[in-house]
Amino acid sequence: MRKVCVVITARASYSRIKTVLTAINTHPDLELQLIVTGSILLEKYGSVINQIENDGFKVTASLYTIYEGNNPVVAVKTTASAMSELATWFDAIKPDVVVTIADRFETLATAVAASYMNIPLVHIQGGEITGNIDEKVRHSITKLADIHFVACENARTRVIRMGENSDNVYNTGCPSIDIAAGILKNQLPGFNPFRLYGGVGSVFNHRKPYIVVMQHPVTTEYGFAKEQIECTLNAIQILKIPTFWFWPNPDPGTNETAKGIRSFREINKTFPIRFFKNMESAHFLMLLKNASCLIGNSSVGIRECSFLGVPVVNIGSRQAGRDRASNVLDVDYDVAAITNAIAYQLAHGHYKPDFIYGNGDSGQKIAALLTTVPLCSHKTMTY
Repeated sequence: MRKVCVVITARASYSRIKTVLTAINTHPDLELQLIVTGSILLEKYGSVINQIENDGFKVTASLYTIYEGNNPVVAVKTTASAMSELATWFDAIKPDVVVTIADRFETLATAVAASYMNIPLVHIQGGEITGNIDEKVRHSITKLADIHFVACENARTRVIRMGENSDNVYNTGCPSIDIAAGILKNQLPGFNPFRLYGGVGSVFNHRKPYIVVMQHPVTTEYGFAKEQIECTLNAIQILKIPTFWFWPNPDPGTNETAKGIRSFREINKTFPIRFFKNMESAHFLMLLKNASCLIGNSSVGIRECSFLGVPVVNIGSRQAGRDRASNVLDVDYDVAAITNAIAYQLAHGHYKPDFIYGNGDSGQKIAALLTTVPLCSHKTMTY
């Protein structure tokens, strides 16, 4: 039986890996070791630790490593803290393989700790292109990783071009698509976000047309975070559409983003907008599926929305270069451009589903591969 240690560092990462955890947990040849750290433990950003445990997963260790602040220094210190704590736990539980997800700065700590301890490292969602520091982190992890489970075919091609052995690069699709596929089969009748999650702001009829906003600060542009969020807020105000708005990630610039949101909320107390920290992934995707449009710069607009056919207005550089379907309309931080793009997407309506990031069976694929792939912490490049 292989001991598979999965490290989760953020709320979005849990939805990216949930179906993999389930498949590992139920596989007779795999033992799940689960370490949670980073912002996933902080209520300020929507802690999901209770949700993880309620979903039936036993947490091996909870590591409090976050340094809070509004500049890049805290990202460095958080990464260093996580690296130290993870090394201690890897030594204690002795996994056969470590799994790290995506591209947040905390994931680099997982990759470095496992690599220096000669533990085989699996990276999920490598090979993609984006417009900020995440790309440097993602590609760095690719070079540290031994096995690669990528989310689309272009990503597989990029990882191989980086010198990785093609025998160790698998296009498994994105595990979050598995949850989206489940949503299409189960419409969750009676789902009421206000009753289940509370939130702050107005209450409106969620059975009528609404939009969803999820916009994070860009780490390489964190000094403009307040200005950028105000562009989106002003566009929403002009359109006067009922809005579900989700709190940003704890990145450099988050405090300024939050200031912009709070200022708007104080001035526009009657505006039909509701703010949430977090939702269980199936509930969030149900909310998203029934939305008229998603606005912001989250990768959910690129991945899950392509599968669900939800219209997306993607703002700025955060997702620049990532493979996208026809449902995504890209604009810059400009009130008129954002307003016009939203109006266009509302008039267009939902798109046909696109399967660029898989068709809903990634979790099972990844668990099956984890039982059979050769495990080695030393690799031969193919340059």
